Amino acid sequence: MDSHSPTSAAPPAAAETARYTYSPRLRWQPEVEEYFNTAYGRDHFARISEALAHPSCYSCIRVNTLKSSTDAVMHKLLDLVCKNELSAVINGLEVVELNGGDQSQEGCSLVHKCPYAGLENVLFVQGSGPHVLHYGSQPDQAVKEVVVSRKCAESVLRGAQVYVPGVLACSSHVEKGDKVAVSVAIEQPVKEDGWAVGITRGTVLQGLQSDAHYEERKGLYIGQGTAAMSRSAIFRVPHGIAVEMTERVYKLPSFNDVLEGEIFLQNLPSVVTARVLDPQSGERILDMCAAPGGKTTAIAILMRDEGEVVALDRSHNKVMDILKLASEMDLSCIKAYKLDALKSVRKTDEARSLGMADNHSEAIETPTEDPCHATVGGRSTSVDEDSSTTTVVFSDNKNLNSKRYISKAELRKNLRQMKNGPGRNNCSGGRVEKSKGFCPNSFDRVLLDAPCSALGLRPRLFAGEETLESLKKHSKYQRKMFDQAVKLVRPGGVIVYSTARVFLFCIAGVL
Repeated sequence: MDSHSPTSAAPPAAAETARYTYSPRLRWQPEVEEYFNTAYGRDHFARISEALAHPSCYSCIRVNTLKSSTDAVMHKLLDLVCKNELSAVINGLEVVELNGGDQSQEGCSLVHKCPYAGLENVLFVQGSGPHVLHYGSQPDQAVKEVVVSRKCAESVLRGAQVYVPGVLACSSHVEKGDKVAVSVAIEQPVKEDGWAVGITRGTVLQGLQSDAHYEERKGLYIGQGTAAMSRSAIFRVPHGIAVEMTERVYKLPSFNDVLEGEIFLQNLPSVVTARVLDPQSGERILDMCAAPGGKTTAIAILMRDEGEVVALDRSHNKVMDILKLASEMDLSCIKAYKLDALKSVRKTDEARSLGMADNHSEAIETPTEDPCHATVGGRSTSVDEDSSTTTVVFSDNKNLNSKRYISKAELRKNLRQMKNGPGRNNCSGGRVEKSKGFCPNSFDRVLLDAPCSALGLRPRLFAGEETLESLKKHSKYQRKMFDQAVKLVRPGGVIVYSTARVFLFCIAGVL
């Protein structure tokens, strides 16, 4: 009898059937897993881990009540479906009218209002899953595959498409329009007590057992779809949809570009957090860790866009995301700043001199067409061509000789910004405003949604990055932020502290 190489032998059909399934096992650092086993009991924590690896079977939609109403949004969703004879799919979601129509259809998803008091602006969209899928249409041909990163797979499980940056590997000879199976490569333990994916982006899959992560990807197939571009294009272009998902293990909506500005997909606890804060019109509210802006916009809507919502994040791009979302929802009361929440409180000496700083503005407000001239604090300045600085004279009644120096580079940089004009969503040149902090007792209410391990967010396909030491550091970091929040809220004001970490303790209750 001839012997065959293990790298080329075709696996038995039964083994192939077991391979193309979704049965993930969440991996933890051993000491973290043992800690939770002791805290909850092994069986209980095993149920928690299993639940975390699967998405919730419903999506939560928050309605922008300043632009629409809950009933109007429901009717608009149904109208979108009616245009295709009540059988259309909005990004993988079938919507069925509650009053009328056949509701006995297996697999249909329903849209209904949140039954909880105070959450009348919330809609629940029921999904379905897990579904058993049949991969490959030709039994004598190998299944063409695409391997995606863990974060990409978690998004796909929540209803997203497969985008170019998330693709790690692809079968050879994949062309636009080909049917491909989508699996996920999850971090594996490596030497030196670490974790790594171990796949070089652009790797070619041959459909053999020697393929990258062949055994590790068993039971980690999340669906199949149609290639939106060829293999060569996937690894050549920087962005775009690589695979349009047609069959999913979990059918959940993404609502990409659907009713933009009128709805926002948000976890129910986040919606509840804004309600608990109970912001009132005309108040000054601080959202200390605001990105991506879901809670910030929820607060602004509850205030009827009257007052001021200050949103902070230390990342430039995340501040841009907040401003973009506020613009989409037509909210004008939101002011977003780039600032580390640990530095939210202005130092005492700076706070005392704040009035003086207002009289002596250091911002270049209106540069002229000549890069060597500008108006600073309402006063004319000039730059000598052979000098690296310019003398700025302030016509201050208290100190007529007051001066400061501004570099030519700073003047020209500001001029370039003005020439470029306002960028998308009126964010000038893609720039964000920075802040030096705020005076104590300057906010009516403060929301602190502190950074955490996010171990309670679903779906989660890997948890090995967290150690007991890193979990302890989260709590120290959060305490420092809470100290800042206490200083910033006025006497008699309100602080709401929330973190996704606490939801880990509640996961078992939804099984």
